[in-house]
Amino acid sequence: MIDATNLIRVLVVDDHDMIRRGLSMFLDGFDDLMIVGEAADGAEAIAQCEALQPDVVLMDLVMPGTDGLTATQVIRERFPHVQVVALTSSSDQEIVSKAMQSGAISYLMKNVSDEQLADAVRAAHHGSSTLAPEAAQALINFASRPPSPTYSLTKREIEILKYMIDGLSNPEIAQIVYLSRATVKYHIRNILAKLNAANRAEAVAIALKNNLV
Repeated sequence: MIDATNLIRVLVVDDHDMIRRGLSMFLDGFDDLMIVGEAADGAEAIAQCEALQPDVVLMDLVMPGTDGLTATQVIRERFPHVQVVALTSSSDQEIVSKAMQSGAISYLMKNVSDEQLADAVRAAHHGSSTLAPEAAQALINFASRPPSPTYSLTKREIEILKYMIDGLSNPEIAQIVYLSRATVKYHIRNILAKLNAANRAEAVAIALKNNLV
């Protein structure tokens, strides 16, 4: 019989009640794992970590309210002894990368078997990572992407670009930023040149695509 003090304490986080119950039922079938609680969103997961002090958190990433990425980062900052295993249906490159950057030790897909999930929980408890093949490939693809271009916009140009995105005209921008129309026109001409944009619409599209503002 396993000593209760040696059990791996697990918190299950998912916004779907049936999934939480199913995961809890699967993992409770292993003698060395103990489900200490469940949470329906990231905020509840953070509170449960403080109250229950689990060893491992199984974390869904896409949830209403406080999402799993935010919760993972907060949990790892506040409770560094708690390991987070991301368990989700998304293999999106950016989500996988952000999950690992937030502090998740492992990334698994929801089609994982109960044995694989239990092994991943054990590995996480001992500080070892487990990556689903889809997640590993997503990280490789993300790392091999060409770097985003740098446009070297000044603080004033970024400010004016924000108003361009809002659809304001040159006179309206000039009135807000307390500059002459000629000066605003000069800044916009520089913005178009730096973004290699043919017109305002193209500049706005480039800015939104590259999160410049």
